[in-house]
Amino acid sequence: MAEKIAFFLLAIFLLLMGCPGQGRPMASNSNLSMVSDGVQNVRQPTYIQLKSLILSDSCEQTYGFLPCTTTVLGNVFLILVYGYLMFSAAKLLCNGCEILLEILGPGIIGGLLLPVLSSLPDAIIILASGISGSQETAQSQVSVGIGLLAGSTVMLLTLTWGSCLVLGKCDLDSSLSRDPRDTKGMSLTGSGVSTDIWTSYAARIMAISIIPFIIVQLPSVLHTTSQSRIAILIALVVSVSLLISYSLYQVFQPWIQKRRIAFAKHKHVISGILKHLSVRALGRLLTDDGEPNTTVIERLFMMIDENGDGRLSPAELRALVLGIKFDEIDMDIEDAVEKVMKEFDTSCDSFIDIDEFVKGISKWLNEAKRTAEQQGTLLHHFHEQTKKEHHLLGDHDGHFGETVKNPVWNTFKAVMMLLIGTIVAAIFADPLVDAVDDFSTASSIPSFFVSFVILPIACTSEAVSALNFARRKKLTTASLTYSQIYGSVTMSNILSLSVFLALVYFRDLNWDFAAEVLVILIVCIVMGAIASFRTTFPLWMSLVAYALYPFSLLLVYILDYVFGWS
Repeated sequence: MAEKIAFFLLAIFLLLMGCPGQGRPMASNSNLSMVSDGVQNVRQPTYIQLKSLILSDSCEQTYGFLPCTTTVLGNVFLILVYGYLMFSAAKLLCNGCEILLEILGPGIIGGLLLPVLSSLPDAIIILASGISGSQETAQSQVSVGIGLLAGSTVMLLTLTWGSCLVLGKCDLDSSLSRDPRDTKGMSLTGSGVSTDIWTSYAARIMAISIIPFIIVQLPSVLHTTSQSRIAILIALVVSVSLLISYSLYQVFQPWIQKRRIAFAKHKHVISGILKHLSVRALGRLLTDDGEPNTTVIERLFMMIDENGDGRLSPAELRALVLGIKFDEIDMDIEDAVEKVMKEFDTSCDSFIDIDEFVKGISKWLNEAKRTAEQQGTLLHHFHEQTKKEHHLLGDHDGHFGETVKNPVWNTFKAVMMLLIGTIVAAIFADPLVDAVDDFSTASSIPSFFVSFVILPIACTSEAVSALNFARRKKLTTASLTYSQIYGSVTMSNILSLSVFLALVYFRDLNWDFAAEVLVILIVCIVMGAIASFRTTFPLWMSLVAYALYPFSLLLVYILDYVFGWS
């Protein structure tokens, strides 16, 4: 946390270093023992030295004090700084929502507030791209908004989707992934990912969310451009209606949250077993190099193996789990034993031999190690994190907040994080749009392509979360990963589009984004069709997803700059 605050303050400091400063120069012929009173040989106010790097006399500073530049490198610097600040704002919003989720539970928080706030940075940037300045300026800068809208959707469904498939791949057997077995390497047909049927439903909802895009393009397709404003208004109404419907669906049918709760419970079983074994171990579970101590793990196996037959039965595993205190969490012991047995028993003989036990515990230790900052507190850190994740998901049987320490303080903390995140996003969205527009002018690269490639990276924190979940190589986590991707695209297609359509309609801007809309439709339809009617995805499908990203950029360029659609 301290490192994040330090980076945040460093970004603010660099921006302030780029602001103009004034001073009184010393007279060239003044006596060294005397200090100038600032009257003789007065010059115009000067800037501090960083001006030569990022400031320009011909640019207009955002809010009158933030730095600006007309150079390519200067705008690259500003885009990086403003992008980091927007990313920090997105993280504050997500963390604040998770704390409220811990206290208040799912329903409104998990089903409505979390999805809306996850798309808030995108919506604010889209709003900033056309709300200020003259109509001509807004028409010019609004391409940044459509670039972000298209870029977020395309990036999630291509680069992020394909990367999750590569990271989460397991061996395919009879069209199903055998998690967590991954012995076939990069086999295009022999390895892949399986999801549950609910994830397919999420993909179908995503496909439905493109309806407003189709409506707004109908006048161009039918060559009745005089009706374009009516089409924009109808698309806006439909988009807002879909947003309300989707939010209500998330509130009253929180199946994504229920799956996350089930996964959090299993993760807590893992941390509880590791913590229990570390107490019983005749040595450290990790060596001095941080690697699993196989000798100690083998000794633990022999201690658990009560009948000494060299393998653990479900009864012996149940005895181990029964001896673990799970911090008053309502745990289904039989379900926990079944999941652990399924994960460890790679030979499928209903027993766990010593090699399977060593491999399973080693895998858990490596997973815990990735989440801990210090080896000495590894298991405690992992155990506390899984406990927190379980509570954050709100599975308290309607008694939310009762097990949370200092609920009043945590509520205040969450509200402040949401407030600060919103303020930071609102303040730096407009400068980021200006920097992208200025970079486009300086480099002669259309602002759409700049915002299409760069801005989604700064505003889409879901990609990092999805990739982390995909690494676990489980059907449960794969389902959650792709559900999260489809949900984020759905919110982009309805919430961000609603903001964009309102901006175009109320500022009386021209709708001239046929190529951009076509790209969104193609990617959503192709990936939606793939995900809606199947639950297993061989590795070769990642190549299709990856290919759609450069295809999208190339298609927009050809349609706008070769065929003159724009």
